[in-house]
Amino acid sequence: MASEAELKAAGEKYVPKDYDPTLYKIRHSLAHVLAQAVTERFPQAKPTIGPPVEFGFYYDFDLDVSPSDEDLGWITDRMRKIIRGKHAFKVREITSVEGKELFKEQPYKLELIEGLVNGQDEYGNSAPLADAPTLTVYQQDTFVDLCRGPHVDSTAALDPKGFKVTQVTGSYWRGDEKNKALKRFHATAWASEADLKAHLARVEEAAKRDHRKVGRELELFMNSPLLGAGFPILLPKGSTVRRILEQFITDYERAAGYQHVYSPDLAKRSLYEVSGHWEHYKDNMFPPMDLGEEELVLRPMNCPHHILIYQSRPRSYRDLPIRIAELGKMYRYERSGVVGGLSRVRCMTLNDAHLFVRPEQITEEFVGVLNLIKKAYADLGITEYSFRLSKRDPKNKVKYVDDDLMWKTSQQKLRDALQQAGVVYREAEDEAAFYGPKVDIEVKDVMGREETLSTIQLDPHLPKQFGLVYKDSDDTEKRPFMIHRGVISTMERMLAYLIELYAGAFPPWLAPVQVAIVPIADRHFDYAKQVAAQLLAKDFRVETDLGDKRMNAKIREFQLQKVPYILVVGDKEMEAGAVAIRLRTEENLGAKPVAEFVALLEKVVGSRALTLNP
Repeated sequence: MASEAELKAAGEKYVPKDYDPTLYKIRHSLAHVLAQAVTERFPQAKPTIGPPVEFGFYYDFDLDVSPSDEDLGWITDRMRKIIRGKHAFKVREITSVEGKELFKEQPYKLELIEGLVNGQDEYGNSAPLADAPTLTVYQQDTFVDLCRGPHVDSTAALDPKGFKVTQVTGSYWRGDEKNKALKRFHATAWASEADLKAHLARVEEAAKRDHRKVGRELELFMNSPLLGAGFPILLPKGSTVRRILEQFITDYERAAGYQHVYSPDLAKRSLYEVSGHWEHYKDNMFPPMDLGEEELVLRPMNCPHHILIYQSRPRSYRDLPIRIAELGKMYRYERSGVVGGLSRVRCMTLNDAHLFVRPEQITEEFVGVLNLIKKAYADLGITEYSFRLSKRDPKNKVKYVDDDLMWKTSQQKLRDALQQAGVVYREAEDEAAFYGPKVDIEVKDVMGREETLSTIQLDPHLPKQFGLVYKDSDDTEKRPFMIHRGVISTMERMLAYLIELYAGAFPPWLAPVQVAIVPIADRHFDYAKQVAAQLLAKDFRVETDLGDKRMNAKIREFQLQKVPYILVVGDKEMEAGAVAIRLRTEENLGAKPVAEFVALLEKVVGSRALTLNP
C-alpha cells in the first residue's frame, strides 16, 4: 500500500480547476471538523458528503431533527475546540471489505464505497474505473471519514475564527428528490478571521445591491405566479432602461456596418436538427408543438435563422464580411429551481449578431468585435473584466463536434487574434460551444465572482452543416467561417448586472427618470410644468410631483428612487427663471438659470458621463 505522504500527494489532484488549493484544503478540512461536531451533538446523524463550494462548504446529514440556533452555536463552539486541539489529519488506504466494516453503521458511506468500487463518483455518475480503486479514509481526533482528500496537515492550520456556520437547509441524497430528504449544514470559511469579515461585508453589500430587491423597490420589473417562473415583466421604468440600451447598442452596430433583421421566435424542429441544437440542447428547449404535419420549436438560439438569411441569395467574396444583427428573442427551458429575477430567465432577448467571413478576415473582424465590446463597456462603466479562451474537452466526443483538425485550427485562429489584439487571456478546457471555441469576456460582480457577459465564438461547423458557400475571386466555391458574438449579453442579464453595479443609481444617460421637479407650493405648479415642458422638448425624462406632501418628503422620495437631479422651484426661482438643483447624492448645487441646467444636462447625457456634475 502507498505511504501516507504518497496518499496525501495523490489527493492534491482532486482540487478543481480555478479553485485556490489552499482555500480548498482549508474548507475541506473544516467540513470534517463540522461533521465531527454535528455527530457529537446529534449521535443519530448519518453523514453523507461534504464538499467545498464557492465561498465555503456544506455537509449533508440524514438527521431527524431540525437544528436550532442554540444547536448551531454549540456546533460552532465545539468546532473551535477541535481546531485548537491541533489534531493531525491522518490518511490511510483501506480495502472495500475494511471500509464496509468500518462504516457498517453508516448506510450512505456504504453506498459510496459500493459505487466507487463499481466506477461511480460520489453522486452516482459513471466515472473512469481504475484497475484497483484506492479507497482512503482521513481521521482527525476521534472522527473518521471516507475521503480522497486533500486536507491541511493539522487543525492547527485552521483559524478557529475564520469560519461561520450560516444556516441549515433541506437537500436530497445525491440531489435527487426521489431520494431521502437530508439536512444541509452551510458554512463560509476563509484562511483568517480578517478574510471572513471582509467576505461577510461583501455579502452585506451584495444583499443591498441584489437586483431583485432593488428592481422591486425602484419598480423596474415584476414577476407573477400566473405567468410562471422565469418570465419577468419589465415595468415602465425598467422598459425605459432597456429601450435606451437597445438604441445604444444598435447605433454602435449600424456605425460598424451591421445589418439588422427580425426573424421568427420559432421554427420547424428540422432546422435545429440540421444545426445540431436539437441533439446538443434539446433538454434545455421547450417541447415541440405538434401541428400534425410538422413540429414547431421555440428557438433556443438565433444563429440558424441568420444562416437562412445568408442563404437567401448567392454570395460573392466581394460581399464578405456580412454582419447580420438582431435583438433576438430566445427561449430556454431552465428548471424552476434555478430561475429568478432577470439573470436566469426562460425568455430572453440577446444582443446577437453573426458575421460571415472569409478565412483571411477572421482576425480583423474579431478585433472589430473586441473593440466594440470595449467601447460599450466604457460607456456602461464596466471596468473590471478579463478574457478567457474557452476550448473543448478533447476527450468528450459527445458534447462537442468530433473533428480534431477543426478544433485545433479554430482554437489556434482565436489565439492568433487575441495575441494580435494585445489581449491578456487565460485558457479553459471544456467551456467551448459545441460547434467551436470562443472568447468569453468575464466581468466581476460585487462578490468578486466572474460571469460571462459577452462572447465571441468562431464557428467552422455550422457553415458546413448548412452547406454555406461564396464565390471566390477565381470563381470557385469556398466555405465561409461564422463568428457568433453578443456584445452586451441579453437585455435581461445586462439590466440585472447594471442594477447591481450601480445599486439602482444609474448614470444620468441610463436613468429611467433623469429629472424630478418639486414645486414648493401650489402657486408654483404652473412654473414647474413650464420647466418640465422645456426639458421634455429636449427629450429628457422628467417627473413632476404635484402632490400634497411636504417639499422635504418629496425630495427624499426622489432621492430614494435614485433620480439624478431634483429641481426645487419656489418664488425666487420663478422670478429669476431658475431652478434650485439638488443631486440624489444630497449635494446642493444652488439656483441656476434653466438654460444653464439644460446645458449641464446635455453635456452629461450627451457624453454618457458616469458622474452627475463632471
